[in-house]
Amino acid sequence: MENKKITSNLFWRLAERFGAQSVTLIVSVALARLLDPEVYGMVAIVTVITTILQVFLDGGFSNALIQKKDADDIDFSSVFYFNIVFGLILYIILFLIAPLIADFYHMPDLTPVIRVLGLTLIIFSLKSVQQAYVSRNMMFKRFFFSTLGGTLGAAVVGITLAYLGYGVWALVAQHLFNMLVDTIILWFTVKWRPKAVFSFERLKVLLSYGWKLLASALLDTIYTDIRQLIIGRMYSPSDLAYYNQGSKYTGTVVTNINASIDSVLLPTMSKAQDDVGTVKNMTRRAIKTSTYIIMPMMMGIAVCAEPLVKLIFTSKWLPCVPYMRVFCFTYAFYPVHTANLNAIKALGRSDLFLKLEIIKKSYMAVVLICTMWFGPMIMAYSCLFTSVLSQMVNSWPNRKLMDYKYGEQLKDMFPQIGLSCLMGIVVFCVTFLGLSDIITLLIQIPLGVLIYVTGSKVFHIDSFNFIISIARQYLPQKILKHSK
Repeated sequence: MENKKITSNLFWRLAERFGAQSVTLIVSVALARLLDPEVYGMVAIVTVITTILQVFLDGGFSNALIQKKDADDIDFSSVFYFNIVFGLILYIILFLIAPLIADFYHMPDLTPVIRVLGLTLIIFSLKSVQQAYVSRNMMFKRFFFSTLGGTLGAAVVGITLAYLGYGVWALVAQHLFNMLVDTIILWFTVKWRPKAVFSFERLKVLLSYGWKLLASALLDTIYTDIRQLIIGRMYSPSDLAYYNQGSKYTGTVVTNINASIDSVLLPTMSKAQDDVGTVKNMTRRAIKTSTYIIMPMMMGIAVCAEPLVKLIFTSKWLPCVPYMRVFCFTYAFYPVHTANLNAIKALGRSDLFLKLEIIKKSYMAVVLICTMWFGPMIMAYSCLFTSVLSQMVNSWPNRKLMDYKYGEQLKDMFPQIGLSCLMGIVVFCVTFLGLSDIITLLIQIPLGVLIYVTGSKVFHIDSFNFIISIARQYLPQKILKHSK
């Protein structure tokens, strides 16, 4: 019964993410054709700033609410009221310093963009506790409707304004509208409402666990996004746009699968936190299954990148292809990080989580400082180097916490990696035929799927059989349920 609930929630989470991102991809294609790369670079700077501030706003409270065994309405309501007040304070500060940020980047037009996009902080403060409530209670079907509703509405707004010639404001309106509608729908579909109670004591208890995750998330977000701020300052907006888009389109696939697994895995593991063996089995299954899905996707995008970009986004975006390929291999191992870190969080070791982040960000900062002088491409390669190193760092505590060593994890991933490489080599050879972009892709994509699925059967890959068994259990019941 519990496995069915986990599978059901994962299904809805994946459906939500992929439904939303399918729409987002279509919109991105349309906007990329209508707008210049410089516009994307401008919005990327503001988005990085608001993302970092949202980490402050969350404060680790969401994870603390999910992890705490006896969290009640007093906990949720206290965090809700705190977030609203803090969100307003952060927005006022951002509003006041907007001209200074614009001056720093030598972009006077950035000031109003910052002030309008900054409103997402206030919206986020209204949404974050609802999200934590949904995650804690495994109600991921609610996310499906809220996210898809916001994305569809934002698609219409963004494309319409871009077509009418509003430039950067088309992207601003798209971001703002998406989050606003997403939040409104979530409030209508989730029945939880804040009570007229507030407790500083409860906040202190939650913060004692959450502050370490806040510090960890802050370190991770700043390190990940500061590269874009550096590129925006040291190089051109176009350079930032190519770097950002190369990372964005490859990262979208991984981020959505990763976020889906992450949001279901943490509350599930937290419920089993007293049984280390169960947590290990969940972690192992998450690593094997997620790499089975993500590895071939990343390999496929890497080998098909050039005809894909030319056909979909036009030749003006070709400079993002090298970035796209580097980030494919960087993101391919992200679910391994997620599974290991979720196990550490679920077992209540937020202290270890923070220590790991300090260690990782220390050597990452050194690598960033050493490479930022040599151009955005070298900075992208440095992400790949530190990602591989961080795999080993993130897995290190789990050799003692649950007897799951990095060598064992590599062994679990090896069949997926090997088969993905074989598929990639064969698919890449198609480019030597000199066919048109669309014909090349029409051969490469089905050929890659055929090789991977056939190889999975021939080599009896465990994750393939696991996914098939889940599909056989779950899909017929869904069909029967809807046919009544």
